[in-house]
Amino acid sequence: MTAYEQTPETQAAIVATLHPIYAALVREFVIEVPEYPAEGSIEEARNWLLRVDAEMQVHQLRQFLQTTPLASEPVLRCLLLHHLEKPVKSSADRDKIDFLLVQYFSLCAPTAVGESDADVEFVAQVLEPVLGSQQAVECKWSQPLERCLQAASQCACLSDLLHCASIEQGRKIKSGAGDGFYEPAAMVAFARFSFVIRRVFFRLMQHDLNTIQDGLCELERRGITSLDCRCAHFSPEESTSRLRMICQSWKVMFHAEYSSGHPLRMLVDLRAAVENALEGSCQSAQKKHSPIAQAAAASNASNSGTAD
Repeated sequence: MTAYEQTPETQAAIVATLHPIYAALVREFVIEVPEYPAEGSIEEARNWLLRVDAEMQVHQLRQFLQTTPLASEPVLRCLLLHHLEKPVKSSADRDKIDFLLVQYFSLCAPTAVGESDADVEFVAQVLEPVLGSQQAVECKWSQPLERCLQAASQCACLSDLLHCASIEQGRKIKSGAGDGFYEPAAMVAFARFSFVIRRVFFRLMQHDLNTIQDGLCELERRGITSLDCRCAHFSPEESTSRLRMICQSWKVMFHAEYSSGHPLRMLVDLRAAVENALEGSCQSAQKKHSPIAQAAAASNASNSGTAD
């Protein structure tokens, strides 16, 4: 028996643990499923959980678990065992398992663990209560994932991360793994990849948001309170105060879900818009104080005095 095949006693314990979690999910996201069979059998209760699974989106599970105090180690372990036990798993199940593995590792690993500390052996050790003891921790996807992580580690900003495409390449590798994804060594490798790439993303995101906010402060110091942000899908005269509030909201949004899609591109483009505004402001100031501009201003003042 593997670490996630279940005895009847384990199934009963998992159902008892997950029922209040799934009930909260159903309420929060108004998921339309039949009433929970409170007086039914364990099998009926498990079928109810499966009905909720079929209706629940990956982003809903992610949002709920990252914002609720209910996401304890036993809850995450039961969620993983519940999904891993399914004989047939959909792509949504795979993405949920991938997310849950990273959440479990993030919760159970020491808080000070960094990107370089999360080697394969360490990740396998932390995930052992769910995946069991591993004899071999390498798999056929380890090296391709490692190359993606090495490329990501060289990025200095989110624009670099976007263009190196490490996130997308990792997702393609995961999608192409098929049922091989559920091999314990593979799940360790993918969990490690997702954990490290998430850390890289958050570090670069924080740096870009700080750069944008510092740029907005500098623009205001120069007397500029609006800028053209059409490249980031905002207005041609976006106020610096509104952009600052948007940056604050993005900190919450991106911590709920890192992404290589539209929100990431907007953040990258907004940084470019702020930097362009700063550069334009410098060029305007240089032109204003150039010898030609000063001579023209003096000439205009002289002509004005003569006319008087």
